[in-house]
Amino acid sequence: NWDSTRHWVAPMDNYSPKPYTMVLAQDLLSYWERYGGILRDIPRRWGLEYTAGYMAAEDLQTNFIDIGPVNKVLNMLSAWVRSGMDSNSVVFQKHLMRIPDYLWIAEDGMKMQGYNGSQCWDTSFAIQAMAEAGLADEFPEMTRKAYAYFERTQILSTEVSQKSPAYAYEDEASRRKYYRHVSEGGWPFSTSAHGWPISDCTSEGLKGLLVLKRLKCIEEWKEAPKMTHERFHKAVNVLLTLQNFDGGFATYENNRGYGWYESLNPSETFGDIMIDYSYVECTTASLGGLLAFQKYYPDHRADEVADAIARARKFLKAIQRADGSWYGSWACCFTYAAWFGVEGLLVCGEDKNSPHIRKAIEFLKGHQNENGGWGEDFRSCFDKKYAKEGMKAYGDEQGSGIVPTAWALLAITAAKNAKDIECVEKGIKYLMRRQQDTGDWPQEGISGVFNRSCGITYTSYRNAFPIWALGRYARVFVPAVKGAKAAQKKEAVKQQQ
Repeated sequence: NWDSTRHWVAPMDNYSPKPYTMVLAQDLLSYWERYGGILRDIPRRWGLEYTAGYMAAEDLQTNFIDIGPVNKVLNMLSAWVRSGMDSNSVVFQKHLMRIPDYLWIAEDGMKMQGYNGSQCWDTSFAIQAMAEAGLADEFPEMTRKAYAYFERTQILSTEVSQKSPAYAYEDEASRRKYYRHVSEGGWPFSTSAHGWPISDCTSEGLKGLLVLKRLKCIEEWKEAPKMTHERFHKAVNVLLTLQNFDGGFATYENNRGYGWYESLNPSETFGDIMIDYSYVECTTASLGGLLAFQKYYPDHRADEVADAIARARKFLKAIQRADGSWYGSWACCFTYAAWFGVEGLLVCGEDKNSPHIRKAIEFLKGHQNENGGWGEDFRSCFDKKYAKEGMKAYGDEQGSGIVPTAWALLAITAAKNAKDIECVEKGIKYLMRRQQDTGDWPQEGISGVFNRSCGITYTSYRNAFPIWALGRYARVFVPAVKGAKAAQKKEAVKQQQ
């Protein structure tokens, strides 16, 4: 009896209970479905035609991958129905060819991923970690492969991608018709074929390229793929157009609505999903991309870039909590957000001793465990407060974990403050102790999250972020702190004389 069970949901899944407005709307629509008659059928025909056309357009815009697995299945079934349920139709066969993009064989069987991978995202972090640690030139083959990967993954920017059907939808009229943000010049979370640019992925891809561009093994590479100035300019155009009115940066599109839209959230399992909000992670990533670009192209849209940076800086301060923390929306959770928040303010020129920076670092220091590590799990995201037991369920006996420790250290060492030496050294020793004989770090709990309540497994994080933290400590924090101490000692001697 569907009418009597329509609103049933398991308590453990009911993270975002349906508001009464949505319950009422669904009940009213059930009567409309039953008694609407011709008044229902006429708009339905138009609606079905419109949505089918919208699905077909996204199929072409994403090379039949679609934005994620849910609408991938819906789009595929829609294409099958529209082809007369012909399983041999060209469109349905193109859909079938893209199903393996989502499949993942785990220890406990085959699963469908929440995306078609995180290739570009993982590569951008890994290569920045290697570069800051001073290791990228030691592995020229790896570094050159990464550079070539970033070049060909920039969305709708290569000769091949501009010959695809997706490029035909990049004109303004098509983007308005299908509510798509500008895509050309951005970078994806996964692959170029996926076709959806995201603010932080675009920025991390841009930063990755610019970091590699100045390395010796790239400068001396005669066969390096060519990145024109125009392609860098278009990447920054994507970033500038994704800044919201509040100064922050969203993910796929600008904020196009209002908070009250959440009263129509039907999902129950996801929170805050009805509009694209501004996030500390996306904002800091975009800031980093704009500032890296500015160093190479100081005269390109200089006033717009400067204004975007100033507005983003205000946003980061505005959303910092009273205890100095930021809430992380895309990983677990406060250590991750602190890395972005602290680094975002510092790259904007915030003084390392400013109240915003010190409060954030003291928040982190207050959550460091006795063994030197930090730890939090999915509960931080779900409850929106630091997990009481840290990572005891998935990390070590004190609740510390490798990835949260690396994030906390990246935040604290970025400030390069001698006040934090003891805390930093404890954290560094923790990471060194946890490294295995193979050079690998152990895989622990799920570190990623989206929509407050869904975990994302990033297996590369356990290696990329410890390398990055250790590299920053050795090459940035230690020289800066030693230099500051030497200067203080010299000044003290001078005053005594």
